[in-house]
Amino acid sequence: MFSSAFAQTAPAVAASGGSDIQSSLMSMLPLLLMFGVLYFVMIRPQMKKQKEHKTMIDALAKGDEIITAGGFLGKVSKMGDGYLSVELATGVEVQMQRSAVVQVLPKGTVK
Repeated sequence: MFSSAFAQTAPAVAASGGSDIQSSLMSMLPLLLMFGVLYFVMIRPQMKKQKEHKTMIDALAKGDEIITAGGFLGKVSKMGDGYLSVELATGVEVQMQRSAVVQVLPKGTVK
């Protein structure tokens, strides 16, 4: 009914210790290559874009004509540390965060 169980011997270990390290490095090489490609294709351009946006927002001044994230065109009328007031039309002023500014337009664009 029950068959005999036989113990197996452990496989022989390779004599050269360097091949284990080399094989583990070779198995990690595709992962390192993928991270390198991901960094140069996605992460680095995004960091560059964020840096450009920050310098644009820091350079805002009263009287600049801007486009907001909501698509509104207006002229900066008042500035604070984190907020600014934008005049959308004559007598219509809204207050918004500085980070909501998407683009600074050339002077004379908004009439």
